[in-house]
Amino acid sequence: MRTLDDLLAGGVSGRTVLVRADLNVPLDGAKITDEGRIRASVPTLRALTGAGARVVVTAHLGRPKGAPDPVYSLAPVAARLSELMGAPVTAATDVVGDSARAAVAGLASGAVALLENVRFDPRETSKDAAERGALADELAALAGPDGAFVSDGFGVVHRVQASVVDVAQRLPGYAGTLVLAELTTLRRLTETPGRPYAVVLGGSKVSDKLAVIETLLPKVDILLIGGGMCFTFLASQDHPVGASLLEPDMVEVCARLLKASGDTIRLPRDVVIADEFAAHANTRTVAAEDIPDGWMGLDIGPDTVRDFAAALAGAATVFWNGPMGVFELVPFAAGTRGVAETIAGLGAFSVVGGGDSAAAVRLLGLPEDGFSHISTGGGASLEFLEGKTLPGVAVLET
Repeated sequence: MRTLDDLLAGGVSGRTVLVRADLNVPLDGAKITDEGRIRASVPTLRALTGAGARVVVTAHLGRPKGAPDPVYSLAPVAARLSELMGAPVTAATDVVGDSARAAVAGLASGAVALLENVRFDPRETSKDAAERGALADELAALAGPDGAFVSDGFGVVHRVQASVVDVAQRLPGYAGTLVLAELTTLRRLTETPGRPYAVVLGGSKVSDKLAVIETLLPKVDILLIGGGMCFTFLASQDHPVGASLLEPDMVEVCARLLKASGDTIRLPRDVVIADEFAAHANTRTVAAEDIPDGWMGLDIGPDTVRDFAAALAGAATVFWNGPMGVFELVPFAAGTRGVAETIAGLGAFSVVGGGDSAAAVRLLGLPEDGFSHISTGGGASLEFLEGKTLPGVAVLET
């Protein structure tokens, strides 16, 4: 696989380089509430601009329905990226139209232009290869005959999309700093993890994590399960779960996994419950097997935090994906905070698997340098660990 260093060694001064970045950040109106992915894109962009490249960035935000939608405009991202780069970033108002062409035509060496949300064009996510190819042709044309493509959006490399896969079939492709760091880290988890190897999984649904549980279970020493998904596991042990999140069609699967795991899988001993899904709800902490009717579990309890900390003690490798509760609401953030602080204090090789886990680290004000690596791609990280081929990586290897 060719890397950014290979591209820079060949010289990029005056050349146009198309960069697929992951700038899919959460917004509250026009306010960016977690800028982690923007910051993660900066090293590759700085390396290119510092070498005199004319940099054109393409990215998506949210899930617009294949048409322009001001709610999902990248304009706020362009403004913040300008601040982080310390130089103006020209923001196009379309994907490959007149504004995009004008923005690229006006680029000086060492400058950056950001195209509008690539998912405003329905061809980006089309199942039709010809439609995706037509968009990729237009994106490649922006780079010109001596252009290059840098894949640096790890959060989308598991998707077959025009700006991820098809463009790399039309321009010389290179792995950016971020993608290379992500792959290096995940390969260490799959190929040479230090022992004991512990995995902490949370989030809402067992079905979202089933494949990674089945893949990792024979390979890890401990698998701790919290978050909404733990209630389907508890239900599989015939415990009442009240109004907690439950996937009835996954109960038998969870029972099978528990039986196969021996004592590898550990579940919560106590949970924080509420009478409604709200920050002002009435709350109680109860044993995991004693959730009353009408109440819902929204966090792991303090005894479970201590149990999980004891289970993690001495771990050499930790992979964490998924919060332990509804961390966005203060009454249900303690479980995620406690487990995260434990992982950060271990001195282990620790990987935060992107998505809500990465957002929790920042929202709760935890030190990011307490973890060895914070991924920018939750889904991509999980698919890599499941052993799946990531199309956006495979295309760089051909």
